[in-house]
Amino acid sequence: MAFDRPIKVAVIYYSSTGTVFQLAKAAVTAAEKAGAEVRLRKVRELAPEEAIASNQGWAAHHAATQNVTEATLDDLEWADVILFGSPTRFGLPAAQLKQFIDTAGGLWAQGRLVDKIAGSFTSTATAHGGQESTILAINNTFYHWGAIVVPPGYADPVQFQMGNPYGTSHTSNNGETMPGEVELDAVSFQVTRMVEVARAFRAGQQALGASA
Repeated sequence: MAFDRPIKVAVIYYSSTGTVFQLAKAAVTAAEKAGAEVRLRKVRELAPEEAIASNQGWAAHHAATQNVTEATLDDLEWADVILFGSPTRFGLPAAQLKQFIDTAGGLWAQGRLVDKIAGSFTSTATAHGGQESTILAINNTFYHWGAIVVPPGYADPVQFQMGNPYGTSHTSNNGETMPGEVELDAVSFQVTRMVEVARAFRAGQQALGASA
């Protein structure tokens, strides 16, 4: 294992009207500032074109992000840090993200997702629309993988403003409100903390290898 390379971060998300996308972009910027190599990836859209076209915000965002690269299993294997983002669907992650996760069985069976530093974030239409349950549901995946879940906790003052120790969350008012300074700062802190933990974990691996 090479210990002198940058930490590799995969920010993998699904977004219909763009709120989760805004959080994902902020996470990418923060991870890069922390010295990481970053991939921003969207998961494949599963909804039919007529459903997308029926919602002006959804259609506009779908068109605006056509050039964002779609996630593949290689992105999971490549990354030291995996950050998933999804809107809530009845208190659960969107089917688009879940479908991508469900394709990772082969990597899981080979143990290739063990010890990844992992976390998640979300956006909901209303304040009590499933923010915590969506994040916890996504994180269940990481336990099965043997990944290391790193939550933001209340480890930074911005967390007391944002208020969710499980992961960054945003209330979009049915897609009308984009993430503000607090939410963008919160997801920036979340991913920076994950990079720092990944770096410390790798340094510990290196020290153990040197002493063996």
